[in-house]
Amino acid sequence: MKQDRIKPARPASWKGEVYRQSRLWHGYLSAFAFLALIFFAGTGLLLNHPEWTPARADRPSRDSKLTLPPAELAAAKAAADPGRALAAAVGGHAKMLGAFQSGEVDDGEAMLRLEGPRGATDVTVDMASGATDVAVQPARLVDTLNDLHRGKNAGKAWRWVIDLSAAIVLALSLIGYVLFFSLRFRLRTALLLTAASLAVLVGVAVGLTP
Repeated sequence: MKQDRIKPARPASWKGEVYRQSRLWHGYLSAFAFLALIFFAGTGLLLNHPEWTPARADRPSRDSKLTLPPAELAAAKAAADPGRALAAAVGGHAKMLGAFQSGEVDDGEAMLRLEGPRGATDVTVDMASGATDVAVQPARLVDTLNDLHRGKNAGKAWRWVIDLSAAIVLALSLIGYVLFFSLRFRLRTALLLTAASLAVLVGVAVGLTP
């Protein structure tokens, strides 16, 4: 009676290992990429179709008054950027929305503007007495989402989120094309669809855009 011989396992080919790793990383990256795709695709539709969101009046502004202490007012006047220094000083006494965008400062009055995805703030400071008027204008939700989509005045942290999202989606797409080559019976169809999609994008960009 012959003994069955156990055949040694064949070493995995480099191509098989590439496909295995691609499937692994495709799954890992999808966990974040799908959320980013949903957010940026949804807000992109809102940006492309503003008529989908009914026009509504801006939310009421929150107005307040305060007086800057003489020491803080003097320090802001002596700063290299008096407008930015005044905004920081006022921010220590009143809740404001947005990041510093501009400031016009003269001997009599300073007018400051802060903007961000969650809203904007206008500040007027009497440079002699320190009397300050603060008007905070909260943004509508749809405006906040649109500004986050564009990264407008969203700060460094959110710009990092946009860059990271773009890099991960790009990596996910490239890995997806690698996986196409593991589908032997569907590779031709996948490549034809890719070529057709590219032709449509180029055709619309070249022939149908003003």
